[in-house]
Amino acid sequence: MTQIGRPQNDDPAGRVAYQGAPGAFSHEACLVLRPWDEAIGFETFAQAIDAVRSGDCDCALIPVENSTIGVVEPAATLVAASGLEQVGEVWRRIGLHLMAVSGAVLSGIRTVESHPVALRQCRATLAGLGLTAVEVFDTAGAARDVAQAGDLTRAALAPAGAAEVYGLSILRNDLQDSAENRTRFVLLSRCAA
Repeated sequence: MTQIGRPQNDDPAGRVAYQGAPGAFSHEACLVLRPWDEAIGFETFAQAIDAVRSGDCDCALIPVENSTIGVVEPAATLVAASGLEQVGEVWRRIGLHLMAVSGAVLSGIRTVESHPVALRQCRATLAGLGLTAVEVFDTAGAARDVAQAGDLTRAALAPAGAAEVYGLSILRNDLQDSAENRTRFVLLSRCAA
């Protein structure tokens, strides 16, 4: 399996599926690794994979393993059962940041919302801060929801780019328990006939 990048003689731009809202780690990975493609977000890993199977998207970029927590589920199981070809893979550094609406302060935050996989990567740090974890479908989706709620006691755990997308302030950078936190993404496409 090769690194993810634009192959020589690649066809014109296509559509790459990912799980999450704009600003999610998978969305960022698509923008960096497949900038010539249109990144299309789906709420679930299954929907992103199904978009490739149906031909709605040309490929999907899916996280399957994390250096801190191990296998990313249900993504890894869905990838294995997908019948799609894994045509590339890459490890990317994952930094998780605590963000909230303007005016919020760390001492006033009571809950932190994020994808369950992201919350597990910050378990010790969040416990040390005394924050209650709330699981949601996506890191960037959590940032969007916190921004829309306008509640000074709610925060999201998401990529730094999500703060910019949703107009949030970063209260603390790099909450991940391991400074070497990385995730392996695989690029899936329909099998060649």
